[in-house]
Amino acid sequence: MTPGWTIGQEGAGQFRWIHLDGRDAQAMRWLDDESHGLPPTARFNLTTAETRPRCQPLHDGVIINLRGPRHGDEQDEGDELVSIRIWAERGRLVSVSYRRMAGLEDLRDRMDKGEFLDPGDLIAALAVQIARHLDPVVADLGDQVDDCELALSSETFHLRRHIAKARSTAISYRRFIVPQRQALEAMALLELDWIEDDDRIHLREAADRFARMAEELEAVRERSALLHEQITDLRAEKIDRRSLIIAIVAMIFLPLTFVTGLFGMNVDGIPYAHHPLSFWAVTGFSLLVGTGVALWFAAARWFRN
Repeated sequence: MTPGWTIGQEGAGQFRWIHLDGRDAQAMRWLDDESHGLPPTARFNLTTAETRPRCQPLHDGVIINLRGPRHGDEQDEGDELVSIRIWAERGRLVSVSYRRMAGLEDLRDRMDKGEFLDPGDLIAALAVQIARHLDPVVADLGDQVDDCELALSSETFHLRRHIAKARSTAISYRRFIVPQRQALEAMALLELDWIEDDDRIHLREAADRFARMAEELEAVRERSALLHEQITDLRAEKIDRRSLIIAIVAMIFLPLTFVTGLFGMNVDGIPYAHHPLSFWAVTGFSLLVGTGVALWFAAARWFRN
């Protein structure tokens, strides 16, 4: 008995799709069984825990790893894009995933309906489906950065969290989307008789969509970095303005502090200490000095933003 699911499509080549759960011990034992005819290199690739998208021809088959959005039931804190490892040869495709990928059940239903006649059809459909799922996600990242740019002002320092999250997500996606495009392009160029011309067209179409997504993610990353720098500059400018105001106030009151300190000394000999108009004379002098200093700052344009 094969763990996971096995779907057979009778017809040209009697194509079968065997999908295994990498977390199932029975599935690992099935892969280790040499009677199933899997090449050692293919078995090693199918059981690798962490892998990046790639395409490697081997004998009359191909090893290809792809990344796609994880299923909604997967709540772990790993990468948003989960991996599926594939060994494809004439008449058979064996895939292993350690976390559920969104959309595999749809492909299984399409397989049951007889839409795929060979491994090339299935891999091309998988690549197109992954691209279709990721297109709106990447577009949403761009929209988030657009919203942050429109809302950018001196009072929007809280946007830094949203910008940092968008940039981090873009970097995480781009890390897998760029090599995935290269893997699909490489597979489209393979001279294998079970990869038909229609499959190559669909593979190149999916690769082109991944290329556009990679460009959009790169733009999101660069724009997010620029936005973060602009917010940092705005914050520094705001701090500078406040520091300037504090400096102006301090410099206005500095001579006044000297005058009041001088006449506030509790020593004998201060002129007019007992004169009834002494307080008002000192107050008037202080107002005159303060106004004069303020007017000097205004003439020097220190109050301009």
